[in-house]
Amino acid sequence: MSGPAVDPRGPRFAAVLTSVVLVVVLLTGWWPLLAAQAVVFAIGAFVGLKPAPYSVLYRALIAPRLRPTTEREDPAPLRFAQAVGFVFALVGTIGYAAGLTWLGVVATAFALFAAFLNAAFNFCLGCEMYLLIRRFVPRAGAQPS
Repeated sequence: MSGPAVDPRGPRFAAVLTSVVLVVVLLTGWWPLLAAQAVVFAIGAFVGLKPAPYSVLYRALIAPRLRPTTEREDPAPLRFAQAVGFVFALVGTIGYAAGLTWLGVVATAFALFAAFLNAAFNFCLGCEMYLLIRRFVPRAGAQPS
């Protein structure tokens, strides 16, 4: 495990907020909101899940109202998923800002699809990608078995 384990309800809460933000972006075309979401993804991916804004909100507002859980998740797949979201949000932001609205819409829609899968069905597409990559791409320095 890479870092402290995570309450799996937190990432799902983050996926709900992310879905709402991305729907607003698609409905309005307001790309500065997408840029802000890209920053949220970047913090989760490159700084860590604990300081990520939606994680902070979850711990402050939601977690105290829920029953404790012993269920925990490895943060590495979640951080990878945040990195994938960051790439799509960044491409979308660049698309909208450059006047390539179609690129902004497509990239935002892909990010929304992944976030919605997690929010509605508890299926983290980025996490599953991470696990597949780990399975088929040998780690540097690992000895074949």
